[in-house]
Amino acid sequence: MPHSSNRELIFGIMVGTAGISLLLLCYCKVRKSRTTMNLPKFLSLGNTFDSITLQDEMHNGQGTIAVSQRRQLQILEKLNELLTNMEELKEEIRFLKETVPKLEEYIQGELGGKVAAHKISPQHRTRKRRVTTVQSSATSNSSEEAESEGGYITANTDTEEPSFPVSKALNTHVEELSLDVLLQKVDHLRMNESDKQESFELLCDHKEKFKDEVEFMWRFARGYGDMYEMSTNTQEKKHYANIGKTLGERAVSRAPMNGHCHLWYAVLCGYVSEFEGLQNKINYGHCFKEHLDIAIQLLPEEPFLYYLKGRYCYTISKLSWIEKKMAATLFGKIPSSTVQEALQNFLKAEELHPGFSTSNYMHLAKCYIDLDQNQDALKFCDLALLLPSVTKEDKVTQKEVKKLMASLKRSPGDTDCADPTRGHIPSP
Repeated sequence: MPHSSNRELIFGIMVGTAGISLLLLCYCKVRKSRTTMNLPKFLSLGNTFDSITLQDEMHNGQGTIAVSQRRQLQILEKLNELLTNMEELKEEIRFLKETVPKLEEYIQGELGGKVAAHKISPQHRTRKRRVTTVQSSATSNSSEEAESEGGYITANTDTEEPSFPVSKALNTHVEELSLDVLLQKVDHLRMNESDKQESFELLCDHKEKFKDEVEFMWRFARGYGDMYEMSTNTQEKKHYANIGKTLGERAVSRAPMNGHCHLWYAVLCGYVSEFEGLQNKINYGHCFKEHLDIAIQLLPEEPFLYYLKGRYCYTISKLSWIEKKMAATLFGKIPSSTVQEALQNFLKAEELHPGFSTSNYMHLAKCYIDLDQNQDALKFCDLALLLPSVTKEDKVTQKEVKKLMASLKRSPGDTDCADPTRGHIPSP
């Protein structure tokens, strides 16, 4: 090789080496300036540096360095996002620290207000027990309710303390009462209208001990019927009726030859029907009649059964055409009865127990009015007013009897005007 060629080669190598050194120096300066730059500025200029760095790296064949720098940039962006989220979290924590003490005071104030309102409630002062009412359809879920507490649900099933205690004298002997003694006490208390509540409470106290005894079961169902009669709240009445009906149904299945089980199951079916539409009313009416007839066969000397049968017959005799058609659709035949049949049942109740009830006398009077026998109607109106007014029903009945008498005296020959309740369908 010529000497001049050697000199040119050496000179080229030196120039190339100097150029590479210069590039490395520039790269280090740029990288140093990027690492010392604050985070916001770096993020704003990141794209510019990326393009310059990428060109330099591509120009110098440094692809691996470019990948590493992109990863560093992504990490820094994630860190910036994390710092931003941390700042927001700190702000929320600060807000919660300020709000929670106020929220606690607000809740305490609300709870305190409700407790105070409950303590001054007139019902809390005057009523003996508070019943858990069923807001949804009471009929549809009554079976589910009755399955709780070993098959019985009572007025004491809510967690709230009763508005007043059961008689202390009774409570002290709860564990000592045998079934016979309990039943005697319950029946004796129930003879007095004002003691029916206490009779029911006594049954509630013993429901776990005697829940499988037939004589206890039908009395417990009867107790729910008594509570239905005494209650003035619609939801509570519905509650009592549905629970009592379920207990009555269980008693019938347990003792199908016990007339009292059939009697009170029929009665509670009648109570439940008060809250139903036409179709269910007819359905419960059919159930009422079926079990009432069985009860009469098993207890032929019970006047209450004939009174109920008279009420049923009188109701059926007043059914409208559409109601009879609905019954025919459900049961394949139209229920039929007459005022005369109702009259015979009311008279049977009076025969078995003279002066049985004010309501029995009133219905006798209505039957005689429908049969155009106004003198007999007046006679039974007079007898109804002679009986003492003991129950709430007695007072309501006597008011209705007075209206009947006034109508009879105004128009003794006009039976249409004489009966202001014509067209009204009484419950079974």
